[in-house]
Amino acid sequence: MPASTRRDFLRLTGAAGGGLAAFGALPAFTAHADPARPSHVDTVPETEATTLWYRQPAHESHIIQEGLPVGNGRLGALVGCDPEDDFLYITDGSFWTGGRNDTLTDDGQLPYGPDDFGSFGLLAKLRIALTGHTAQETSEYRRTLDLSNGVLTATYQHRGSRFRREIYASHPDDVIVIHLSGGGTHTGVISLEGTHGEDTWANGKQLSFAAKLKNGLRYAAAVTAVSQTGTIRTEGGKLSFSGCRELLITVCAGTDYSPDAGEDFRDPAVDPLAVARTKVSAAAKVPGAALLATHVADYRRLYDRFSINLGRSSQVQRSLDSWSRIAVRHTDASTPDPELEAAYVQYGRYLTITGSRDWLPMNLQGLWIHNNNPDWYADYHTDINVQMNYWLADPAGLGDNTQALARYCRSQLPVWTDVTRRLYNNPDNRFRNTSGKIAGWAIAFSTNIHGGSGWAWHPSGNAWLCATLWRHYEYTQDRAYLETIYPVLKGAAEFWKSRLITTEVTDSNGSSREVLIDDTSWSPEHGPDGKGNTYAQELAWELFREFAVAARELKRDTDLAAELEAMQARLYLPRVSPKTGWLEEWMSPENLGETTHRHLSPLIGFYPGDRISVDTSSPQLVKGVEELLKARGMDSFGWACAWRSLCWSRLKDAEKAYQLYLTVLRPSMNNGNGTSANWFDMYSQGSYTIFQIDANLGGPTAALEMLLYSRPGVIELLPALPEAWSSEGSITGMGARGGFTVDFSWKNGKATAATIRSVGGTQTELRAGTVRKKISLRAGESVKVGLR
Repeated sequence: MPASTRRDFLRLTGAAGGGLAAFGALPAFTAHADPARPSHVDTVPETEATTLWYRQPAHESHIIQEGLPVGNGRLGALVGCDPEDDFLYITDGSFWTGGRNDTLTDDGQLPYGPDDFGSFGLLAKLRIALTGHTAQETSEYRRTLDLSNGVLTATYQHRGSRFRREIYASHPDDVIVIHLSGGGTHTGVISLEGTHGEDTWANGKQLSFAAKLKNGLRYAAAVTAVSQTGTIRTEGGKLSFSGCRELLITVCAGTDYSPDAGEDFRDPAVDPLAVARTKVSAAAKVPGAALLATHVADYRRLYDRFSINLGRSSQVQRSLDSWSRIAVRHTDASTPDPELEAAYVQYGRYLTITGSRDWLPMNLQGLWIHNNNPDWYADYHTDINVQMNYWLADPAGLGDNTQALARYCRSQLPVWTDVTRRLYNNPDNRFRNTSGKIAGWAIAFSTNIHGGSGWAWHPSGNAWLCATLWRHYEYTQDRAYLETIYPVLKGAAEFWKSRLITTEVTDSNGSSREVLIDDTSWSPEHGPDGKGNTYAQELAWELFREFAVAARELKRDTDLAAELEAMQARLYLPRVSPKTGWLEEWMSPENLGETTHRHLSPLIGFYPGDRISVDTSSPQLVKGVEELLKARGMDSFGWACAWRSLCWSRLKDAEKAYQLYLTVLRPSMNNGNGTSANWFDMYSQGSYTIFQIDANLGGPTAALEMLLYSRPGVIELLPALPEAWSSEGSITGMGARGGFTVDFSWKNGKATAATIRSVGGTQTELRAGTVRKKISLRAGESVKVGLR
């Protein structure tokens, strides 16, 4: 069948603009009004700020392990901070090759290559070379990523003068700013280059380039520099500067990507070159102090919503640079470093703020990449990775930042729906609906930004994306947001209504009954294809629950909600295997896959779901969860260790949860799994490692889960507090499901006080040890609770 037209898209999603009219489209790369400027720079003092710091610049050959990230949610860069030859590897979240990718392969699946499916890539490189600022002529070098203020700095001595550079990506001004200052003068050159052979033009005091990818995506980048002293001129396709006591450099890059599926995800009215030039020129007219003040105020508006104190570290620990500190924590396993372990949470928050705002969601590498051929194309993996990217945001006070994922799903929905309708039930697709029915939308294991899916069909992927979107609603009780995601929930629910098939099972008492099960699918990413896999059953159960609540809240689709609730009651739910003692992964007592496999797919109903819980499920079922978790082991890739840690927290085993958190933090050595010098999580590929951002976000989530477990109706403090953090600590601004935020403190392993604030919730129960307190609030109200 041919691809649908724009009119079809409007019909498929039931709203103008591809279903985005009620939500607001993703902002295109366009010019904007000058933002409000604070009167002064309000920064957290250096002595109080949470920082990563290093005694040397990043080596360009190890940029992905050593370069420090900056970003504004759309525009990102990895930065080296070498005084003599600095580099910025620049990205825009929409810089993707590929396209709709709706031509099936011979086996009924979807292509997965850099041209058909496509890849995220590197848009530009910026270099700043300073004459004479060699390693031999500089001393007292220090490179610092200030998480409290959102600014990267490098300072050093050169010929008796102190030099400083500040680098950040401003969200209000939509540019990357590099500010060079100090007691001496700066002389050198600035160069800008693309990564696809583009020609760079020099015009006045500006460098720029523009081009178009094979898929029609137009893009551009521009840079300019200003100074009150010295001279700046274009020379040989570069910007040359000399005698500048301070130098302000602004750089911008972007594309003509648009969220409108009916326009094939392009905005023909956008001229990326004109926009980039306009933005750098506008920012360059603003004094450096005002640019910094604007950025810091915007960044701190998000960052300051949450704080975490796990105890004090020693002076010796504080004296270590950030890479040495990671290494020492691993080699001295018996000595906690609570400030380091809290800083890793804040680093995850920094990556969320800088990587996910009002543009596209974070992919496998967020905004930070160093070449144009990343593993798995730095795509959106839908069987854990993109979901884990958003586990941290709501509990860590950054719920607004989750909406990038909601916008993405809503914008892709027309094409997902169209492709599902046309292609999913192809007879060659081994995952097709054997009922012959098709409705709603489905995706493959990988998705891009053009409506395209790649690799194999992933029938449960739609339900897991919905569960991730739903979680933000549980934290906020925001009806407007629920309106936004409702078409996504409904389409997925309709798909599952058409997909489920019936079979007969025999219960332990010998009686038989008819149940609903998933059609043939895979339990990611191992074992055989099968029907009724636990992963799918749990996700279908959760999806039907979510849709019923949403329909009831919005007073829509009453009949459909009732039908799905009846189907939910007939779903087959997993058993504990009499052979292994584990919760079954397949509809079989046998283990049909890899015992220590990285994925915890059969435990999805335990975490991130909570259909199974220690409080409400049978001891036999909980024991089956525990035994499966034990079998999976205590070591794997970073994201897999984070997931394991979260599950052990749910089992209230604090020390196993903490051990796995530390495993995420272990140093990546000899191409092994672990944390690199810049604290990026590295995924071992044997002879090399790659950066995946998921563990950087899942690991901090695991730390927070040890301190608070929330679900609608219950907020439980310190459910799995490890001994290392038990002496004394506090949290402010932590999100809790049901529509609340919580401040709380503890001492000697016991909660001492809590403040509960409603952000939309009205009723919950606070639990702390043996304490049980019913909380009733109106939206906006708060209550303090003593727990001594």
